[in-house]
Amino acid sequence: MDEVDQKILELLEKDARMSLKDIAECVFLSSTAVSTRIERLKEAGVIEGFQVQINPIALGYYTKAFINLEVEPNDKQDFYPFIKNCKNVVECNCVTGDYSMLIEVIFETTMALDLFIGELQRFGKTKTLIAFSTSVEHRNIYWKEENQEPNA
Repeated sequence: MDEVDQKILELLEKDARMSLKDIAECVFLSSTAVSTRIERLKEAGVIEGFQVQINPIALGYYTKAFINLEVEPNDKQDFYPFIKNCKNVVECNCVTGDYSMLIEVIFETTMALDLFIGELQRFGKTKTLIAFSTSVEHRNIYWKEENQEPNA
């Protein structure tokens, strides 16, 4: 991946509907060359898809929380299908530490969150953190600069 690919990814991240012509103008290539590069990035698995970014608050989801859940290894076969079908789950990760799962959720109210936590507790002990604000939204990391420090 070169600097042009990186620039194409930056442009698509800002606006996935940007035309090939407009991208081509920004990177000083033809539309055909840009299309070829995008296809190559898709085939390599760098680009997994193109999505609409939805503002949850505009849809009434005012409560964001992170739930730690302790799931026993033999219960994961029941837990994974359950959690995949929960529409309010934004992300679920198997993690190290005192809890085995870290789940990000969004809900309309804290009461709805409380009901969900009650459902989760059939799988194990929970610990919940409610987010007051988000200083850095989810973002893509798509290249490494040589000799760059993690927080540089």
